[in-house]
Amino acid sequence: MANFKYKIRDKHGRPSTGSIEGESRESVAGHFKQMGYMPIMIEEEKPGVKNINFIQKFLNRISQEELIVFTRQLATLQRAGIAILVSLDSINEQVDNPYFKKIIKVITNDVESGKSFSDALSKFPSIFSNIYINMIRSGEAAGMLDDVLDKLANLLEYEQDIKMKVKQAIRYPMLVMITLSIAFPVLILFVIPKFSALFARFNTELPLPTKILIGLHFLLSHYWYLIILAIVAAVVAFRRFINTPSGRYAWDSIKLKVPVFGQLLSKISLSRFSRMTALLSSSGIPILSTLEIVKGSVGNMVIADSINNIIEGISQGKGMAEPMKLSGLFPGIVVQMVKIGEETGKMNELLLNVSDYYDSQVSYTVKNLTVLIEPILIFVLGIMVLIMALGIFMPMWDLISVFEH
Repeated sequence: MANFKYKIRDKHGRPSTGSIEGESRESVAGHFKQMGYMPIMIEEEKPGVKNINFIQKFLNRISQEELIVFTRQLATLQRAGIAILVSLDSINEQVDNPYFKKIIKVITNDVESGKSFSDALSKFPSIFSNIYINMIRSGEAAGMLDDVLDKLANLLEYEQDIKMKVKQAIRYPMLVMITLSIAFPVLILFVIPKFSALFARFNTELPLPTKILIGLHFLLSHYWYLIILAIVAAVVAFRRFINTPSGRYAWDSIKLKVPVFGQLLSKISLSRFSRMTALLSSSGIPILSTLEIVKGSVGNMVIADSINNIIEGISQGKGMAEPMKLSGLFPGIVVQMVKIGEETGKMNELLLNVSDYYDSQVSYTVKNLTVLIEPILIFVLGIMVLIMALGIFMPMWDLISVFEH
């Protein structure tokens, strides 16, 4: 199959351009004639030439809000009984993002050429996630595309809300740490030299905190480029490390153990797991396939490993509750709710309740985050202020004692 650029006219003479896959120019022309269009130009695209190139992809991005609006509008149009091609064309006229307009155009052309909507979406995995595509595919198979799109819109809005909560959670500590990381080097570079020049006039032994600060000033002023190179090298090495399976697992394990934030990340991941499992399962996707999809979407390999144990448990006929209990990640109340869901056949409903339970916990943690992390920030700030104070005032006390004698 090759890509062909085309220009066609409809029965009213209105032109239309785009790109389509086909075996040959003749087959593409025959396809359009069969649909009642008059082909004007059909040219094969050169290898490597794409409608959306890498630079365009880098410079133009699709926000979560745009994807939510697209999904919500498509769900509304499908519920109204409007054909998918007409729906896509209608939505495309309202989209402002030129990058997104091109993607919708490519999807429309693929559907027009005979591909399923889910297959057309699968060409853009960076925009439409595995969960998104699989839910669309199940909706197409069951004839419930409007219902699935509505669930997807709700899921995307839920994910957006979670991201906003995380941003809200880390904004204050990040601001404090950035301020400290700027203020401390500035004090060392511009304040310490003035005091060290004063102390150098006297032949008194400087205390250890002062020697440390003078040493830091010497390093920052003479070897700043080496420090920057070391930081860059450390960042690159760290990124390479966490891109390996063992490195990612170790880093995800550490994140779950960080005071306050570890519990917050754990609750967010488990809430995502519960909600996605419920929505995928209720869309008609088998539970084992559902868990395989969700496993790669929770954002934490430690939790993904626990989900893998749940998959093995279900394969062995144990159900979900027992492996969840053995993992140690799920509270007893959650395990009990899942067990009741398995016994009553209301698993999806109870999993949504589990997600709501975690969401309430996340909201409480975020709301009280300032109170929870304030002691840690005060401790860090206190240590830095103590070092600066001791480094500056201890030699001054020594000088006063020298003058008194």
